[in-house]
Amino acid sequence: MYVIKRGSHNPLIAPLTDRPWESRATFNPSPVRSGTMTHLLYRALGSPDVLVAPGGISTIGKALSMDGEHFQNRRQFIVPQEPWEKYGCEDPRVTFFEGQYVIFYTALGGVPFGPGNIKVAAALSKDLEHIDEKHLITPFNAKAMTLFPQRIGGKITAVLTAHTDEPPAHIAIVQVDTLEELWNPSFWEKWHADMREYTINPLRFDHDHVEVGAPPIKTKSGWLMFYSYIQNYFGGGERVYGIEALLLDLKDPCQIIGRTKGPIMVPEDIYEKYGMVPDIVFPSGALLHKNGRVDIYYGAADTVCARASLNLQDLLNVMVPERRIELVLRAKENPILRPIEEHSWEKKAVFNSAAIDLGGSVHLLYRAMGDTNTSVIGYASTKNGIKINERLPEAVYTPREDFEMKKGNSNGNSGCEDPRITKIGNTIYMAYTAFDGVNPTRVALTSISAKDFLEKRWDRWQKPQLITPNNINEKDTCLLPEKIGGQYMIFHRIDPQLCADFVDTLDFSKSRLARCIEIIGPRPGMWDSIKIGIAGPPIKTSKGWLLIYHGVSKTLTYRLGAVLLDLKNPSVVISRTVDTIFEPSESYERVGQVPNVVFSCGMVVRGNTLHIYYGAADTVIGVARVSLKQLLKILLPDNLQ
Repeated sequence: MYVIKRGSHNPLIAPLTDRPWESRATFNPSPVRSGTMTHLLYRALGSPDVLVAPGGISTIGKALSMDGEHFQNRRQFIVPQEPWEKYGCEDPRVTFFEGQYVIFYTALGGVPFGPGNIKVAAALSKDLEHIDEKHLITPFNAKAMTLFPQRIGGKITAVLTAHTDEPPAHIAIVQVDTLEELWNPSFWEKWHADMREYTINPLRFDHDHVEVGAPPIKTKSGWLMFYSYIQNYFGGGERVYGIEALLLDLKDPCQIIGRTKGPIMVPEDIYEKYGMVPDIVFPSGALLHKNGRVDIYYGAADTVCARASLNLQDLLNVMVPERRIELVLRAKENPILRPIEEHSWEKKAVFNSAAIDLGGSVHLLYRAMGDTNTSVIGYASTKNGIKINERLPEAVYTPREDFEMKKGNSNGNSGCEDPRITKIGNTIYMAYTAFDGVNPTRVALTSISAKDFLEKRWDRWQKPQLITPNNINEKDTCLLPEKIGGQYMIFHRIDPQLCADFVDTLDFSKSRLARCIEIIGPRPGMWDSIKIGIAGPPIKTSKGWLLIYHGVSKTLTYRLGAVLLDLKNPSVVISRTVDTIFEPSESYERVGQVPNVVFSCGMVVRGNTLHIYYGAADTVIGVARVSLKQLLKILLPDNLQ
């Protein structure tokens, strides 16, 4: 599991309207270090030239920085001079190699742009102040070529995307003895004939598209390469431009030895979603620091330069199969609760349990269903967090108001669903989904004193009140366990966003939740791309409020992820896991009323262990455990703070 953190100073470089050569866009940056200085080369799109290029001509700019984040001294560095680049120089990739800087870039040699005039060129420089020589590299259509920073097996090694504009494109390895071979057409004629021998294929589906991204980084585990992966590029469907990573063998870079399961990043922030070409993140550079932080430099919406960072070891731990360790472990006793045939109210399913640690026991309030598909709430408790010591034979909370009494189909779903409980002071609040089977789902709130709860005086539940607006589907709601700035904070979900609202009182007799302060939303093309929602109420830690949440993918698989929220303002996200922390794999999680589901409504902390109680396949209840310290270390690594 790992997180990625966008730079707080993004965009790093944006267009300047008073500079015609970079007035429209500045993107696809490539950094290289020289001593304490970071040089950043980037594509700059200039003002339209009605005679030559109505869309503007791309040149390559350069900027300097002492910290890799604040860039100054911007100037043009590579401009079209040769016939084969007359209409633009795009997307530089720079590598310091054997005493000089080798800069590959895309050269545009004609209009209209097409496979016949889009090729790779190279510029060489000893000092990154002047260009010493230029060469046309590929005689065929290609883009995004970059050099490995050292020889591999004695060979100069590069990687490029061949036939990018006349798919299928191929990411392929090139090896030569001297740089001069790279601008020798006879070399390329032979290489091209055997290209499939050198091809790397990271495609998951034939309708996707890939392109080389950043220059490879050498690690002890292999060559780390960030690249562009575009889902549904061909054949319809939603196109999703993402950043992914490959790990290539140190001795044979044609061999993939590790990879990310899906995107590291997709367009989310406003500068990634809006620009010259909306909804694009495109990796074009990366730097590894001594403390293990990796900075990914990328173009956003083909308009600005940006940076995001991650922890190298956390990334490698999920990429290399042999190093993958399950962070969250299931209890061997799972499922800890199953339906009971003799209890008509819970004979069909028990799932989605709230949890609270009180009086030396973990108390579970779980959703239960019988043959009528009416959801009620049952009770069980456990002293050690796993083994059930008590389970009541009757439901402890049943539908009691018109808004949750069954209407319509007598066998349709209805009732009191998915409870989440929070203790504030001496009162336990329970938020749950109220559904009458006909109208949109609503959220109701009830309460009971902690004393009555422990003494199981279930008749003391307060009259429930609806807290969400009419005619809006609402679910996945809970109270934060303490006030923020004197107000109650309530998490809720209006599809597909996870929202929050702050209220002065929990008396909703005259008003409802009125705001949707967005916390997080679905991420296109990722495991949580369709919708998300909270698990249990967030848990306060020294690093922030820990929120476990569920995400639903296009395959309708429910998985769990984690978010760290700011202590003082929990509407601010500090970090969010890129990948899942827990997903269905056992038979009882994959087969049931709803297949492929792990869905949590509650968790408790005992010592350093977080117990996550979850519904499996909407049929049974399990518990999974994770080290809180280890989870927080991944959510907020020292080198990303």
